[in-house]
Order: sequence, then structure tokens, then C-alpha cells
Amino acid sequence: MSDDLYNAAILRLKLAGETVHRLPAADGSATRVSPVCGSKIIADVALGPDGRIVAAGLDATKACTLGQASAAVVMARTPGMDAATLTATRTALADFLGNRTEVAPEGWVMFAPARAHRARHPSILLALDAVLAALAQVGQVAA
Repeated sequence: MSDDLYNAAILRLKLAGETVHRLPAADGSATRVSPVCGSKIIADVALGPDGRIVAAGLDATKACTLGQASAAVVMARTPGMDAATLTATRTALADFLGNRTEVAPEGWVMFAPARAHRARHPSILLALDAVLAALAQVGQVAA
């Protein structure tokens, strides 16, 4: 893989994403495993009365570098989001990675070098998928 794929921003995020951040009183939890590389991410969500995410906790210790970096972005960006916004972010990121748009969702541009590595896209999307699955567990999105 290209050195550009594992750029300084990704490696800094990886360090943040390799620490376990579980929520002791989560409203929903889910585990997702990448069929491509076997990366595993466990997501917890705590919701406010309006259904927005108050906090997200992730355990990405068994994820690859890109999965851990993505988990760090998800933890930083999801508080305040509702299920529709998170779903739109996941769609926009998948479109960006798949070269269907040139505009990265806010906070995700550091993953631009991965656009050329299609097999790495599921690892980058895994943390978002895990949080969406946790939201589905509490009826916030369709499973």
C-alpha cells in the first residue's frame, strides 16, 4: 500500500482510535466485523430525549489502522447527530471513497488517499456501520 494511505493524519487518529472507549450505560450496542480484513469494532451509543447521540463509545482495538483512525473520527463527530445525519454521513463518505463525488464529508478528507484502494473502504466505513447498528438496536434506524 502507498505511504500516502497511511499519512500523518491517519496515524495520529489511529493512536486515538486504539484506546477502548466503551460507555457504561449505553442505550444501544453493536459489533461489526469487516468481511475483507477481519477488523472488529464494538460501538455503544447514548441517546438524548430527542434521539440524538449524546455520546458514542467504540472499542476498535481489534481493527486495522484505517478502522482505528475512522473510529476516532466517529467518536469525535457523532455527538449531536441523529440517525438521519449519521446515515447521510455514511452515504457521503462511501460516495467520496468510491469516486462518485469529489467532496469528502466534513472531517473525513484525510481518507482521500484510500480512494485508490477499494478493498480498504469497508474498514473505513466499519465504525459508522457499527454505530448505525447500535442505533438500529434501539429502533433509531432500520436494521
